[in-house]
Amino acid sequence: MFNAEKPSLEELPSSAQLIRSTVIAAVCAVVILVTAVLPAEYGIDPTGAGRVLGLTQMGEIKNELAEEAENDDHSSNSRRGGETDFLATIANLFVGAAHAQSADEWKDLIEFSLEPGDTYEVKLTMNKGDVAEYRMMVEGGRVNFDLHAHGKGKSKTYEKGRGSTGSEGELVAAFNGNHGWFWRNRDSKTSKVKLQVRGTYSALTKGQ
Repeated sequence: MFNAEKPSLEELPSSAQLIRSTVIAAVCAVVILVTAVLPAEYGIDPTGAGRVLGLTQMGEIKNELAEEAENDDHSSNSRRGGETDFLATIANLFVGAAHAQSADEWKDLIEFSLEPGDTYEVKLTMNKGDVAEYRMMVEGGRVNFDLHAHGKGKSKTYEKGRGSTGSEGELVAAFNGNHGWFWRNRDSKTSKVKLQVRGTYSALTKGQ
C-alpha cells in the first residue's frame, strides 16, 4: 500500500474560504428552491423563472391532481354516506311495513248476513273519552245503519247511513255506556256485512 502524503497547512482552506463556500452553497440552494423546487412542486413562482422553464405549469398540474384526488375522496365518502342512507331507508321501509301490518291488525272482526228486512246490532261498552276505530264493508247489497250510544238516561247519534255499502272512522265515547251500530236490510237481496273494530272498550256484544 502507498501512504498518501499529508497536505500541508498552506494547502488547507482557511476559515474565510469555508465560510464563503458555505454561503455560496446556501445561496445556490435558495436559488434552486425558488426557481425550481417551488414552481415544480407547488406551482409557486416568485421570480417568474419557473414559468419560463415550464416548471410552474408542472406544479400547477400537481396541485390540480391533488385537489381532484381530494374531491374524489369526498365523493367516495359521500357515496358511502349515500349508500348508508339508502340502506337506512330500506330498513325503515321494512320497519314501516311491519308497523303498518301491525297497525292493520283489528281487535275484533264481526261478519254476518242480513236477509231482506233483517236487523243486527253490535255494541261496545266504553267509558267517556274512550276511542274505537272501525271499518264496515257491505257486499252483495246495501244496508241502513245507525251508529249511536245510550247509557244512564243519555243517548246520542254519531252517524246514520242509508243504502250504505260501507263506512269507516273513529268513535269517541261521549259518555259511559253502550256505543255501537244497528243495521237493517231494506234491500231486496241478501247483504253480507263485515265489521272490524279496535281501540279502547271493555266488552263487545252482538246479536239480532
